[in-house]
Amino acid sequence: MSDEELAKDLGLLSALTIGIGTMIGAGIFVLPGVAASTAGPVVVASFVVGGLIALVNALSVSELGTAMPKAGGGYYYVNRALGPLFGSIAGLGDWMGLAFASAFYSIGFGQYLATLVPMPEFLFLNEVQVGALVAGAVFVGVNYIGAKETGGVQTVIVTVLLAILALFAVQGWLSFDVATLVGDGGIAPFGYGAILPGTALVFVSFLGYAKIATVAEELKNPGRNLPLAVIGSVAIVTVLYAILVSIMLGVVPWPDLSQSAPLTQATQLAFPGGLAGLAVTVVTLGALLATASSANASILASARINFAMGRDRIVTNWLNEIHPNYATPYRSILVTGAVIILFIAALGRDIEVLAKAASVLHLVVYALMNAALIVFRETDPEYDPAFTVPLYPVTPLVGMALSLGLLAFVGGEELLLSGLFVVGAVVWYFVYARNNADRQGLLGRHILSRGDELPASVVDAAATVAPNGSGRIDDAPATTTTMVAVSNPRTERALVTLAAALAKFDGGRVLATHVIQVPDQTSLAAAADQRDRISKTSERLMADARADVEQLDVPVDTRTILSHEGLAEVFDAARQHGVDRLVMGHSGAKLAGGRVEGALDELTHDLPCDVVVLDGEEFDPSEVLLPTAGGHSSDLSAEVARALQATTDAHISVLHVADEVAAGREFLEQWVAEHDLNGVEQLVETGDVETVIGEAAADKSLVLVGATEAGLLSRLVGGSLVLSVLDDLDTTVLLAERPRRRSLRERLFG
Repeated sequence: MSDEELAKDLGLLSALTIGIGTMIGAGIFVLPGVAASTAGPVVVASFVVGGLIALVNALSVSELGTAMPKAGGGYYYVNRALGPLFGSIAGLGDWMGLAFASAFYSIGFGQYLATLVPMPEFLFLNEVQVGALVAGAVFVGVNYIGAKETGGVQTVIVTVLLAILALFAVQGWLSFDVATLVGDGGIAPFGYGAILPGTALVFVSFLGYAKIATVAEELKNPGRNLPLAVIGSVAIVTVLYAILVSIMLGVVPWPDLSQSAPLTQATQLAFPGGLAGLAVTVVTLGALLATASSANASILASARINFAMGRDRIVTNWLNEIHPNYATPYRSILVTGAVIILFIAALGRDIEVLAKAASVLHLVVYALMNAALIVFRETDPEYDPAFTVPLYPVTPLVGMALSLGLLAFVGGEELLLSGLFVVGAVVWYFVYARNNADRQGLLGRHILSRGDELPASVVDAAATVAPNGSGRIDDAPATTTTMVAVSNPRTERALVTLAAALAKFDGGRVLATHVIQVPDQTSLAAAADQRDRISKTSERLMADARADVEQLDVPVDTRTILSHEGLAEVFDAARQHGVDRLVMGHSGAKLAGGRVEGALDELTHDLPCDVVVLDGEEFDPSEVLLPTAGGHSSDLSAEVARALQATTDAHISVLHVADEVAAGREFLEQWVAEHDLNGVEQLVETGDVETVIGEAAADKSLVLVGATEAGLLSRLVGGSLVLSVLDDLDTTVLLAERPRRRSLRERLFG
């Protein structure tokens, strides 16, 4: 059966709400009282400093995310750049950091729950821990059965929370008293040196933006939306923290601010007597909603990190087994849930330990991500992010320094606890992951490839930690991928045979995809619930595709994608899987238009890769006509011709229509030589282009043409002189287009 995927349906608003929804849960509803007891009113500066540190790291996360929008977030970047040893530290650290954070959010939920519903004490657990355990079990259960938040639900949650906080801010400002803010020892009763220890405590409030990177693989237009969502969410919540915590401390003296339900207490004092009870109830329900949302999002993110680690063989893929009924990674969720329950029971009496432990592990990951960015920039010529950090390399170096520097203010107990996890990750790598992982990081490859230039100790260290899971030499040339989009059984064999021939020529693999378009009225989740019915048709189609590809001895993978889009989703899938070439059938638009995309898409988008479109139900490459007048896409036409010549024994006839024969022959001989087309028939003709092509194609089995260089307006006004004849041919047509960046003027006028 083919793998099934959902389309990239997360937009900017959904991504923003993922980050904001997670961060406002912790920073506003849980920590102000605890943090104020540590630093006094100057804790407002602690929140601002935490936001600035997060913002520097957010810049690096944005660059890495736009270069590699993959599930796994920080782990994925570190593993690719620094190798599986540091990938183990980042992945397991991120996983455990999210477990600590989920336990922290669950305790926050329990604190507010206890103000509404008295909870019993049980054995060594207090009433807050009991409530947190119940909440944690519910959150794990929700993720187990797959009733996760959708983007729309998360947007509603964040909107409700922001409305509640806005009402508190307005009423709280009316009750704000400067004397209350500074009345007990001034702004900094413990000295300004308390700012950084306060920052170390509240930094857990800024972990939400990193969760956006864990869903980057599902984000629409990640080059634009990821930086906006990551940086925007940090900026928004930093401003919210500064305003709301200041108001709280101007309503309630900082020594008296509740360490369990600070916003409830401030609301009680800020609102007049008749409204106080209602306001407190609304704020408490908002706190429960916020902490529940944060905990649920953290569990969801941890499952994605486990998936990424399992894909790279850092952990056993046993964890990622999908439940036969709920289609969730139930084992991963259960293991994560067990760890969360353990943390709540063992450490839940001291919320500071949970908060700081989550911060420490994430700070380590952030430092490694900044290092990964530098490695990508310096060693990978194919690294091409859509967003780049300003002031490189200062920005990632400052991010590393700030992340590691903040560790000095966390506290010995939390450092020891987190250090044990880091040591455990290193031990795990040498005991398990090193013998299973097969991908060497860019840094290790860079060092080993320069063994004669670098100190022997450095080279030896790189060799010692190198993975040996499969014996593969990781700096061998990357395998190319030809994606073929199939939807119609009548054209499946023709498309797949073409894709396999192209993949066989360059020693690559085929990725066969079937995009099932779902009506807008039906959610993708609802469609996925019917996957058994959907899969029957798709499974037959993918099985036929696999069989046809394997006949040519070419490796093949298959994917079924549910989407509200049609052709656009094919291009999105090509981007997501990083394919080198896309083969697809005729989508209904006249190929006489001369380009792969429709008019609007042509004006607004660039193709994700080389694209070849087959207009016909049969693929017979025995006699191929290749008309050319040069141009960008004619290079791709020549590559396709060489592949067909080598893999199918195709006879290639190259045609050039010129004003005079001598000049035409000179052009064609040079063009054929430059494109390594050996043993082809060269045809030079004069006269009307359309007539010549029509006559030459009469006895051919396939006409292979490159996309026109003419602009959209030029074609609309004057027509596509070369290609309009193709609609009248009985011969199958293959249109090849190579992407390149073009200005709006070039798109319109050529």
